[in-house]
Amino acid sequence: MMENKGQISGEYLLLVGVLIIILMVSAVFIAGENELNVAMSAARSGVTEGIGVSSAAMYSIDSYNDYSTSKSNLLHPYSIDIVNISYSELGVDNNYGKKKIQFNVYAKASEKYSKSELDSIGDRINYNLRKSLAISFNSTSSTNNLYNPVFSQHYVFTTANIKWV
Repeated sequence: MMENKGQISGEYLLLVGVLIIILMVSAVFIAGENELNVAMSAARSGVTEGIGVSSAAMYSIDSYNDYSTSKSNLLHPYSIDIVNISYSELGVDNNYGKKKIQFNVYAKASEKYSKSELDSIGDRINYNLRKSLAISFNSTSSTNNLYNPVFSQHYVFTTANIKWV
């Protein structure tokens, strides 16, 4: 009869131990998913900012001088609509030992632009997307002036060229 008294506390300790292990494994998974949610939110914010700055035709003096000679259509306000923002996981980046995520933005312009003009608009949108990611993950000091690539704890982020539809 005395043998049964310690069994319930042993089962309780085993159950608590299993629950702690499950919580630890879940926390790692949830942290990674949270990073991707933060990244997607930052990407949307950056794309919106990039479209706002670009479509208002507000440029640095260097960009203005370049556009005034070769891309004069971009010196006037225009409208860009975002169709979709998505990301693709490209496996582990061997240089950084982190998963590589590439953002893809699909957009359409209100007017006809040359490929060169669309590339310039797309570059500005992607720059602001990456900048927003770097600010969100507090990694502006660990990337270059173009914010490419951007780092988080578990991921390396890049952007693909804007796909115009």
